[in-house]
Amino acid sequence: DVQLVESGGGSAQAGGSLRLSCAPSGYTYSSYCMGWFRRSPGKNPSGVAFVDSDGSTTYADSVKGRFSISRDSDKNMLYLQMNSLQPGDTAMYYCAADPTYCGLQALYNNWGQGTQVTVS
Repeated sequence: DVQLVESGGGSAQAGGSLRLSCAPSGYTYSSYCMGWFRRSPGKNPSGVAFVDSDGSTTYADSVKGRFSISRDSDKNMLYLQMNSLQPGDTAMYYCAADPTYCGLQALYNNWGQGTQVTVS
């Protein structure tokens, strides 16, 4: 089974930084597209960023220039570096992976349990 475990969430002040990590297992990591999503209470998940199997990245307009997604194939990890955090970034953040779909829509087949980020 594919499993994704997020970590690194927490509280930060506006202008601060946090780094989220996602540890995937149960599949050939390098062949999957992987993304980060977030969901605020009462809202649908929205795509934050994704990285394709070839390393190419795409970001939502709301986080461009502030967030950076990366994957470390040696450590089998996915990261989201979040800088210049704003209160509007407060949400539950989820890691997602899929062998075929790659984009900012919530169409991935595999999801983690999420990690909370709160910015004040």
